[in-house]
Amino acid sequence: MPDPSIPSVDVVIIGAGQAGLAVAYHLARRGLTIGRDVFVLDRGPGPGGAWQHRWASLTLGGTHHLHDLPGMAETGLSFASAPGDVPARELVADYYGTYEQRHGIDVVRPVTVTGVSRLGDEYLVTTAPGSALASVRARVVVSATGTWTSPRIPYVPGRETFAGAQLTTAAFASAERFAGLRVAVVGGGTSALTFLDEVGDVASQVLWFTRRPPTFHDEEHELSPERGRVAVAIQDEAARAGRPLPSIVSVTGLPRSPLVRRLEEAGRLERLPMFAAMTPTGVITREDEEIALDAVIWATGFRPAIGHLRPLGVVNDAGGIVVADGRVADEPGLFLAGYGPQASTLSSNRAARVTAKAIVELLRA
Repeated sequence: MPDPSIPSVDVVIIGAGQAGLAVAYHLARRGLTIGRDVFVLDRGPGPGGAWQHRWASLTLGGTHHLHDLPGMAETGLSFASAPGDVPARELVADYYGTYEQRHGIDVVRPVTVTGVSRLGDEYLVTTAPGSALASVRARVVVSATGTWTSPRIPYVPGRETFAGAQLTTAAFASAERFAGLRVAVVGGGTSALTFLDEVGDVASQVLWFTRRPPTFHDEEHELSPERGRVAVAIQDEAARAGRPLPSIVSVTGLPRSPLVRRLEEAGRLERLPMFAAMTPTGVITREDEEIALDAVIWATGFRPAIGHLRPLGVVNDAGGIVVADGRVADEPGLFLAGYGPQASTLSSNRAARVTAKAIVELLRA
């Protein structure tokens, strides 16, 4: 017998970033009422998704781009014309907050979801102490939790012995803390390039390490249709097979943006092969050379934040989930938004319409 003190709704959306808001918008367009039929939960203190947690110097444009949410034109705002000198964490929070108000998407904050489990014909969504909502039952759950809270750090022998500073992209706050230090930036993506640029201005030395040589292409901002299709197909294949999702950059390469050209001119794109081990004072290269370091920035990407789904048994030993068209295999009421082939902001917007349609059909069945 379900506990009558626990509220029950048709749909719970976990996460109010781009993917979660897009699904909420399309569900509302199909007649569901946000706050009554649909609960949208978010762990952040305010609007903005993961963007509200990024470092102050990061702006949109150059290497970071966002597509507009569906129905965003009704707010009079667009990321395409957004100012390029405003911190992204402030701008995105402002735009998303305006979007939520305009479309009546009442997000419950802050709510940290700790688990999703089966409770008869429903799902039970449980939350951490101190959350704005204790727990809730739902016929359908949409997990749109992204990756920001799950940074990936590769295994390197001796990493735990390093006496210097180590931090991930998610923990980066400003370049100033690295002033005068010898710094290694590890990773082959856009964030790594940003750190090479910003930290390189203040550190005494910055070295760039990657597992494989980076590939640059001449598309400055948007991927070509063909490159985009290849990236989506590879992500989709991995999701359908339940394999860990591959890095997008490993598939698409890096655009030869103004940032890349600036780094080339400054001589900061001299990449070194990934080091073999770490010591208390630095790293050891594969040629057995010791390099002294004061800090390592792990810009090595993220894993999907899906730990809250483990009680359902859908997360396999490799850390993957079998997902087809945003729907989890063997769990007809469980959807993943912004996962795998839906990871880009453009893909997540398109997929949100399909997901909302499938949810409404399921509720009516």
